[in-house]
Amino acid sequence: MRKSLLMTLALVLVASAAYASDAPAAVAAAGAAVGPTAAWATAIGMAIAAGLCGLGQGMGLKAACEGTARNPEAGGKLTVTLILGLAFIESLAIYALVVNLILLFVKPLGA
Repeated sequence: MRKSLLMTLALVLVASAAYASDAPAAVAAAGAAVGPTAAWATAIGMAIAAGLCGLGQGMGLKAACEGTARNPEAGGKLTVTLILGLAFIESLAIYALVVNLILLFVKPLGA
């Protein structure tokens, strides 16, 4: 809950600063504006990546809960493995975000 609240607050603050600046006008004058195609492509790409990472995390948590229910003594080992696996899955979402931002700002599709 706290993580999503902080992320939402950060996005709101960054978006308001971006809209208030004169940088988009200077970028558009230089001919390197981000087109709507690039914006939609990166939004859809991140949505797919986040959705699939969420499904993977849910499946991992389900399997860990079932394993703990079947063998309570192995709960400690399963917890460590679960946390490590969830961190790897979350890093995939972060990599997808980085790739989408690179595609959006370095090589825009619609410009």
